[in-house]
Amino acid sequence: MTNNIVIFDTTLRDGEQSPGASLDINEKVNIARQLALLNVDVIEAGFPVSSPGDFESVSRIAREICGVSVAGLARAVEKDIDSAARALEKAEKPRIHVFLATSEIHRKYKLLKAKEEILNLAVKGVKHALKYVADVEFSPEDASRTELDFLIQVVEAVIDAGAKTVNIPDTVGYAVPDHYASIIRGLKENVKNIGKAVISVHCHNDLGLAVANSLAAVKAGAQQVECTINGIGERAGNAALEEIVMALKTRRDFYHCSTRIVTKELIATSRLVSTLTGLRVQRNKAIVGENAFAHQSGVHQDGVLKERSTYEIMKPEDIGLQKTKIVLGKLSGRHALKERIKELGYELSDEEFERAFEEFKHVADKKKEVFDEDIEAIIGVEKMDVPNIFQLESLSISCGPNAVPTAGVRLKLQDGHVVDNATIGDGPIDALFKAIDLSTGIPGKLQDYNIRAVTGGKDAMGEVSVNVEVNGKSVRGRAVSTDIIEASAKAYLNAINKVSAKSK
Repeated sequence: MTNNIVIFDTTLRDGEQSPGASLDINEKVNIARQLALLNVDVIEAGFPVSSPGDFESVSRIAREICGVSVAGLARAVEKDIDSAARALEKAEKPRIHVFLATSEIHRKYKLLKAKEEILNLAVKGVKHALKYVADVEFSPEDASRTELDFLIQVVEAVIDAGAKTVNIPDTVGYAVPDHYASIIRGLKENVKNIGKAVISVHCHNDLGLAVANSLAAVKAGAQQVECTINGIGERAGNAALEEIVMALKTRRDFYHCSTRIVTKELIATSRLVSTLTGLRVQRNKAIVGENAFAHQSGVHQDGVLKERSTYEIMKPEDIGLQKTKIVLGKLSGRHALKERIKELGYELSDEEFERAFEEFKHVADKKKEVFDEDIEAIIGVEKMDVPNIFQLESLSISCGPNAVPTAGVRLKLQDGHVVDNATIGDGPIDALFKAIDLSTGIPGKLQDYNIRAVTGGKDAMGEVSVNVEVNGKSVRGRAVSTDIIEASAKAYLNAINKVSAKSK
């Protein structure tokens, strides 16, 4: 039997508390609409008493968003609860979420109250909220550091008072999975009326354990998880909704739980929240990070191309991505390059492919990532099928405001011999081409010289095209490289090789 886990999204309340994140009313409403498409069960829209703006945003979301419960947060004091009730008046399914700290450290230093006072205030807060709505949630703040016997008393009392959901917050991210699961089990075993309420969990990520703690609690019997998109929230953040949901989906065999979440909306929701809050998602973030479904190792690429499940436990389509990303770089192998060339619509002979692969490796050593445009440029050069009668081994350039431009080249000939020459010129390119003329014995006259950036960025591939006049005939040469001087030399040699090949 599979249990349904209620997903309570607090992106618009706890998530907005992330340092550096601030949303206006329209942005909050836009996110709420996307959360409704994602099919979360509860949207915690804000803390109405905290500011007029928060009150208005909760009120608008309550009016405009249908098919989902809308919650407003309130301390266990009447003015907070009254404010939340007014903001939620037009909600289709309103929920008031009342909280009160229960741990010894909070009782002693923040509230200055004894256990009996805390119990009375908690019960009073729940009962006051029930005057307005039928759905009341109660959170004993800092529950993970509250003495278990006192936590049991509080939970039992608020359920008796009418709370439909009791949330057990790990407010400061202090818990570890076994400890947190033991709290949930302790409540399930010792709270007499536990069956009358949903047990919820709300974990912070101060030790990087928010998701692990939440999942451990689910395994121990929790029925609701409170989380945020991209894991944003106070300090180090909250449990990430996308990680919770996909863990339950991927490991249903272990958790025997499911959610109502439309997982294909995860990427769209993540990107919207990132854009509107200004909080970028790290590349290696699980599920929604740029690298989550990207492979750069040649071994991994080969495995994924043969059978995706070799290195992927989820389908990218399930979260709203079109496909796995094969990142071509210096670690990529022949299989990955060959597949990408096919995807781009090119067919190469074995000989052409080997030349293209050799050039690809040369480019990849200079760039972090080789893009499709780079590959097309490489293919364009290799498809010309020009024999390397003269092959560039190395070059050197010396130039500057007060220096005579000088270029040196080393060429390898078809018979294996190596030729070195250096000359001066009007500029570095002129000197370079004169050194090539001297080394090949084929004088050329440059008619046209063009440079084009194939891709963006500082490591962009540069494409050089030249027209060279040799013996009264115009010959075109072309080459690509991240080094524009190298590309110039190769383009000129490409033209000279064409002339040389025809004369043989």
